Amino acid sequence: MINFRRLARAGVLVLAASGCAYSTNVLADDHRDSAWFDDDARPYGVAFPEWTARLWQHVLSLPSGDNPLLDNGVNKCAIGQSGPVWFLAGNLGGVSQRACDVPADKALLFPVFDAFGFDTPGVCGQGAAESVRFYREGLAAFVDGVSTLDVELDGRAVPKLFERRYRSTVFSASLPADNFFNDFCADLGGVPRGIYSPAVDDGYYLMLKPLSVGRHNLRIRAGAPGFELDVTYKLNIVPVVTR
Repeated sequence: MINFRRLARAGVLVLAASGCAYSTNVLADDHRDSAWFDDDARPYGVAFPEWTARLWQHVLSLPSGDNPLLDNGVNKCAIGQSGPVWFLAGNLGGVSQRACDVPADKALLFPVFDAFGFDTPGVCGQGAAESVRFYREGLAAFVDGVSTLDVELDGRAVPKLFERRYRSTVFSASLPADNFFNDFCADLGGVPRGIYSPAVDDGYYLMLKPLSVGRHNLRIRAGAPGFELDVTYKLNIVPVVTR
């Protein structure tokens, strides 16, 4: 397996995100009460445990050079995106500053604080295969330790973030040859390209409804013993051109 205990201490298996605050013009319909989806919603007909699995499938499929999880630049967040929901990554701990152009018709899903694991028999020091239950229990123990969650969008805070914890559905992770686990497992032969299963995630997430055209500031922060994250997105919401 990818040893989430060892990698979590290094900040590798943890993504945290901080709060979102909203001005009165955040949404295209200017209705602040509906700025984000309810915690029990099924956005676009899909439940949150499936959306969080899709987010991780997206992030893990991208090579290190294009991976938004490692990015402090401009528009890496647009790579590989499709469908009505775009995924924003957290980081591996510390402070990140990012800029991103987003079409005006896209919802945004991001982790506030989470951890994931996937089975890698014979890879990165793992022996025999482990069960889904093994990963669920290990990840839950780590996520249970979160002490702070804070999300702000345009200076206003999102309430009740601790009510937004989800356990993903079980999924498969498709890793490219240039995946970001290679550095952390270099002394154990790296992590070869391939499809790894089972994979699961546990953590706190928020999905924003499509924002109004213009510039918005999203700041994501979270903390647990030995881990802190502070990610800022400068979002430029651009009109959708139809022909």
